[in-house]
Amino acid sequence: MKPDFSSMTSLCLLRLSAIGDVCHAVAMVQAIQRQYPKLAITWVIGKVEYQLIKHLPGVEFVIFDKSQGWRSYGNLRKALAGQKFDVLLHMQVALRASIASLMISAKIRIGFDKARAKEGQWLVTNHTIEPQTTPHVLEGFMGFAKALGVSDLRPSWHIPIPEADEQFALQLVEGIEPVMIICAAASKPERNWLPKRYAAAADHMVNRGYRVILCGGPTQQERQLARDIELASDQLLENLVGKTSLTQLLAVLKHADVVLSPDTGPAHMAVTQGTAVIGLYAHSNPGRTGPYLSLDRVVSVYEQAITGQFDGEVPWGTRAKGAELMQLISVEQVINSLDEFIVSGANKLS
Repeated sequence: MKPDFSSMTSLCLLRLSAIGDVCHAVAMVQAIQRQYPKLAITWVIGKVEYQLIKHLPGVEFVIFDKSQGWRSYGNLRKALAGQKFDVLLHMQVALRASIASLMISAKIRIGFDKARAKEGQWLVTNHTIEPQTTPHVLEGFMGFAKALGVSDLRPSWHIPIPEADEQFALQLVEGIEPVMIICAAASKPERNWLPKRYAAAADHMVNRGYRVILCGGPTQQERQLARDIELASDQLLENLVGKTSLTQLLAVLKHADVVLSPDTGPAHMAVTQGTAVIGLYAHSNPGRTGPYLSLDRVVSVYEQAITGQFDGEVPWGTRAKGAELMQLISVEQVINSLDEFIVSGANKLS
């Protein structure tokens, strides 16, 4: 029998990482809040991801710091001691997340359907969302809202940005020139496009009257990729890699006109701000992990890559393997997509 959620008063959400998935989860949380505005929501989240959405209205956060090893589970138990939730949304199919879920007391524990409840998630839940055959990750998450009886599943986002970060971004992008942001680095180097090709795309946009700003995190890999792009460029590019907090980066993405990025967190951050994204995809299916409001702008060689590795029907979400796959994306493909964006006169998405 399907539970009646109309009288629930408390809900715990378990989604620890990563940045892109947390952005998708925000849309789901806010869909739930539209239907259940008085519902008390607690979100168990990763330490880094918390920094992006810590100002989210109507949500109490409990940080799960995986760097603490096994102590992180005991700390989570202490943080939630004495609390029993009406519902737990267990939204991460990783063993560490399922172990973390055992620290959360909840009468109803909702997980993915059997086909997607990997790494034993089905062992720690007592209800499931409806099966979906070819969902985008965001649509998969919205399945949890639907399981709670939410009727309006249209994604929208309100992620508050501190005023100081908003002013930081406005001062950075002020001027008459349109702005393109390049967030070049993915979490795995094999998903990065080539520096010379990023530089060629950047040069093209500068010649079209755009300011081009490189953005990203503080890791050595991201800093080196940005330097390589600068060295390969014939134009003067602005390099902010490693120089912004997550909320400052969110504000910069908000005020940009277009973002060029592989399959990485900032692409999805830009989506939450209604900014157009040119996504570069080779390893993962953009239908599943692409920038949700810019799927028609994706430059993808995924089909070419995956059909060369599998015979017959390929399971949804299967990743293509190979360190050289991003080289299949040509400069011409990306420039064509950028030019189509310019010609369309696109502004903010909805």
